[in-house]
Amino acid sequence: MFDLVLKGGTLYDGLGGEGYIADIGIENQQITAIGDLSAAESHSHVDVTGLAVSPGFIDMHTHSDFTLLANKRAESQVHQGVTTEVVGQCGFSSAPAACDHDAQEMSFGFKKGCVEFGWRSFGEYLDRLEARSLGVNVAAFVGHGSLYRAVMGNEKNAPSHQKVQEMAALLDKSIQEGAMGFSSGLEYWPGKLTSPEHVVPLCEVAAKHGVLYATHVRNRDVFYDLGFSEALATARVSGVRLQISHLQPKFGAPENAVPHTLELIASARKLGVDVGFDVIPHTWAHTSMMQILPAWALEGGEDAIRLRLQDPVQREKIKQNPTPMWRLVSANRWQDIVLLYSKANAASVGMSFDEISKQRNVSPYDCVFDLLLEEEEMAAVLWTSKNFSDDDIRLCLSQPECGVISDTLALAPYGVLKEHIGSLSGYGWAARFLQNYVRENAVLSLAEGIRRLTALPAERLGLKQRGQLRQGFYADITVFDPALVKSECSISQPRVYASGIVHVLVNGVFSMFEGKRTESDAGRVLRFNRD
Repeated sequence: MFDLVLKGGTLYDGLGGEGYIADIGIENQQITAIGDLSAAESHSHVDVTGLAVSPGFIDMHTHSDFTLLANKRAESQVHQGVTTEVVGQCGFSSAPAACDHDAQEMSFGFKKGCVEFGWRSFGEYLDRLEARSLGVNVAAFVGHGSLYRAVMGNEKNAPSHQKVQEMAALLDKSIQEGAMGFSSGLEYWPGKLTSPEHVVPLCEVAAKHGVLYATHVRNRDVFYDLGFSEALATARVSGVRLQISHLQPKFGAPENAVPHTLELIASARKLGVDVGFDVIPHTWAHTSMMQILPAWALEGGEDAIRLRLQDPVQREKIKQNPTPMWRLVSANRWQDIVLLYSKANAASVGMSFDEISKQRNVSPYDCVFDLLLEEEEMAAVLWTSKNFSDDDIRLCLSQPECGVISDTLALAPYGVLKEHIGSLSGYGWAARFLQNYVRENAVLSLAEGIRRLTALPAERLGLKQRGQLRQGFYADITVFDPALVKSECSISQPRVYASGIVHVLVNGVFSMFEGKRTESDAGRVLRFNRD
């Protein structure tokens, strides 16, 4: 007897096959039968006729390391059909850590008072996650920045050979404790201090274990080809499996940047490099506003930064930064940069910096500095910008190896996370992908769009028995209406759940039923060599 039968839905296996009508039988967390189960006995059954039945969506690039501890239910993800997410990206992970302060510094979305820290090793961090009933399954990568901080502290120098070896040993230990991969953020501190010879030994550790190396490359604008070539060379030398995160170049890159980058990837594959890539399904880029500051201005922590921003001479020196993280800044395209999150200036959220600066009667650059100074926690201030090209996203999606990611946080519009925001599509990235690039613009078929969200990330990550509707696989399942699935987010209201998602099952348990969140949280921590 089955625990549950989903009856009459249009099944998409996750491998890109066209949909077909069948029933699914679920028992003990797993799919145990697919076909005509009309005569089968079950404890319960749900009619899903006319709806798409898909493997649960897998978000292979998130920054929810901290927010999942603050609110285990992953509301923003579950409400758009996500059943598994992968934290620890762009070189940032909450572990390993030499002290609580380091863990906090390396945790996106950190907010004082909502999580009791105390872990040091990666295994201890996973244990902390595992002690909770999670809304989604969670796999975790080790961040290069976290390894650096654990070994080097706040040093602003590239690591010595000995220090790199210590970082490699710590990575090896973290993978043995369950880390599913290794990530870097070479556009951020401390990634920007490193060279390939500092990263290759770490990638060799990842290669030894067969786990994925995901990188936020050093540059995606004027010198885009140097950043992508460095990633490919690092993989070629180390033998690691490479995932280039959010490949789309930023404002300032030439029009041929994506075609050229795809040529570089094709050439690397001919040399035997295992490389995949992914995109964020919208044209807005987002990051901490502090990233406008050059590396020297970030030294010494927030107290030292405040002193610099209060000094008119230092302000002018900062403005002369020849290579800001966003070329929109040096091009004075302040109308394309929008305040995304600020506790001290919540009324200005959603306004462009052109508008805010005129309202304050100061230059846009000084406006940025003033907003940072007015915030109790500078690192929490976020901004977003029209940095990506939709044509680039479409071209990337036309490649069969291109995945789709959120690059955001698991959030909830209530409780300690109610004011948090990760990106403009944090509550609707998967829904927007299916709405915009599948249904409305037919860049991909529905079957292929589902593959990009399910079997493709599962294969890249090495997840066992997930990502497909297949007998013996875990019953992570998303049931939705392809004609109605839609992101409801906007600049003015970014914390709105997606629509069109009808049912979501995590490990065979309903986390959403008939469009409403249930009380169940059946997610698990997925560990390397165990899951």
